[in-house]
Amino acid sequence: MKKTAIFIIVTLCVTLTLGARQTLPQALQKLMNAQYAISNLYVDSVDENKLVEDAIVGMLDKLDPHSSYTDAKETKEMEEPLQGEFSGIGIQFNMKQDTLYVIQTTPGGPSERVGILPGDRIIYVNDTSIAGVKIKNSDIQKKLRGKKGTKVTVKVKRGNQKDLITFKITRDKIPLYSVDASYMLDERTGYIRISSFGAKTYNEMMDALDKLKKQGMDQVIIDLNDNGGGYLNSAIEMSNEFLNGGQLIVYTEGLNAPRNEATAFGNGKYKDLKMVIMVNQYSASASEIFAGAMQDWDRAVVVGRRTFAKGLVQRPIRFDDGSMMRLTVARYYTPSGRCIQKPYVKGDKKAYSEDILNRSKEGEYYCIDSIQFNDSLRYSTLKNRRTIYGGGGIMPDIFVPVDTSEYSTYYRDLVAKGVIYQYAIDYVDKHRKDLKKQYATVDDFDKRFNVTDDMMQALIAAGEKEKVTYNEEQYATSKRVISTYVKALIARDTFAEQEAYTKIVNHENPDLKAALKVIYDDQLYNSLLLNGNPEYDAIAARHRAEQSQKKATK
Repeated sequence: MKKTAIFIIVTLCVTLTLGARQTLPQALQKLMNAQYAISNLYVDSVDENKLVEDAIVGMLDKLDPHSSYTDAKETKEMEEPLQGEFSGIGIQFNMKQDTLYVIQTTPGGPSERVGILPGDRIIYVNDTSIAGVKIKNSDIQKKLRGKKGTKVTVKVKRGNQKDLITFKITRDKIPLYSVDASYMLDERTGYIRISSFGAKTYNEMMDALDKLKKQGMDQVIIDLNDNGGGYLNSAIEMSNEFLNGGQLIVYTEGLNAPRNEATAFGNGKYKDLKMVIMVNQYSASASEIFAGAMQDWDRAVVVGRRTFAKGLVQRPIRFDDGSMMRLTVARYYTPSGRCIQKPYVKGDKKAYSEDILNRSKEGEYYCIDSIQFNDSLRYSTLKNRRTIYGGGGIMPDIFVPVDTSEYSTYYRDLVAKGVIYQYAIDYVDKHRKDLKKQYATVDDFDKRFNVTDDMMQALIAAGEKEKVTYNEEQYATSKRVISTYVKALIARDTFAEQEAYTKIVNHENPDLKAALKVIYDDQLYNSLLLNGNPEYDAIAARHRAEQSQKKATK
């Protein structure tokens, strides 16, 4: 009888409470009723916060592929790279045989100020050993990062010195850069590689442009390969630098989000700078907005492969506990009206994630004839009225196929197991002083340093230790690309800069070679901006003929 009374009381409380919510939308009322019932009636205790988080994740899973939820920790980690800085000790490191190996220190950063050098091995952090214990990189970062002004003590093994060296480091703000490289390819042509669109990307790009202009630049190649995007505002600021006042950069629109436009102010310093933009299948979001705006206004020639096609606008909705929901509220459109987003089925994130792989299987990366150019996807640029194509992503003006002629399973396994990477670290560790003495600059190293046969044999032996079986035929196929990769990594670790790596690998970069060919051929460059690519129109015509034949057959 007592249990029955309790049940009636609880039921009455639920009914009264839910009755007060009759003014809420029916679906929301149902959700709140379920949560209330679970909290008050369920047989066991429940973590209500986790329950709500799971419900949010479950709802978002039924929507588009980019709506998502992150808890407080995940939100902080996600935003940090885009903010342009974090607090820590200022090192780039790699784990070598379960030991933290310092690849480079941030110039002017906390570690450099106290005397930590590239090649040092950090053995202890605050008297806790991190060597030989198979600790995760993320866990090491937790130990080294912290609030600005806090201190951390590290003990370092340097070279052949017997005793460990103790350093007390005061954590500070550490800048994160999105412009990986900016240098002159020749006396006229500047090159800028942008890896992401962060809060400081525009300023970094302007510093790079100004620097290169002083060195004689009158044309530039901007490399957005593998750039996954970032902040919309950074793409808008960058686009403004190259467009005239009033020209549309991008617009967004959604069912509950009226059209919102971003236009150029016309105050850019480089509105007349000759430009080629490099993109590939991993260039996404803000990269596509920038490349699309330049293409639509006939402002630059785009070379490479069709971009990722991520054109959904996420609105961050922050919760009091630091967590965040990123809800898709609109789509991005280029100035000509092309929707950047590729088609998707709501709730089917698996098929969406496999799109890149399927494009590869269908041959899109390797053969221009595998690309679909449908009449329904034809658009016109806004200045010269040349034909461009939509359908998701940005289709470059010049298609550059992926070059697999020097790739092999043997090379793939060396890379996948980190053999080349570890070999380069070991080599620099043993020869750092000699390398610094022999090569004063990256350019000097690039011209005079050669990867010898003895070095390649040592690399093969290192691969055998990691169970990468030597294959003579495949080695011969990939020897040049392996050698280039080794040299580039040695340069990066010797000079402690990413630009050194980029300079060397770019010698064998087919996308860059195509960009150089276009930028130096005025007739080709102007023809592409005036008339578009005739190959694309021919493929579209063949597609029309095939469709007509199919209809006639039916």
